[in-house]
Amino acid sequence: VQLVESGGGLVQPGGSLRLSCAASGFIFSSYVMGWARQVPGKGLEWVSNIYSDGRGAYADSVKGRFTISRDNAKKKVYLQMNSLKPEDTAVYYCTWGSVRGQGTQVTVSS
Repeated sequence: VQLVESGGGLVQPGGSLRLSCAASGFIFSSYVMGWARQVPGKGLEWVSNIYSDGRGAYADSVKGRFTISRDNAKKKVYLQMNSLKPEDTAVYYCTWGSVRGQGTQVTVSS
């Protein structure tokens, strides 16, 4: 199983980023995929899940600003992040159950 995230970077408050995750090694279309984030010194925080039927679920802290989506043909999951805030700064991980990728850094700062 491999999860590879991309798309992180530095963005100003109010800006947008789109994270991507390429998955391999399992039947992607059958499973829930997710995103989580972590700030140094703090625990892993769940951000969003997307179910096999395309339904999304979101943490209250990102609801209305983030949108999760998936492309089963490409075995990819995405996280569109809008109206970013400094408190969104973290390493973002793509997740499949307890498995996660190497992470991609998102920094929101002016």
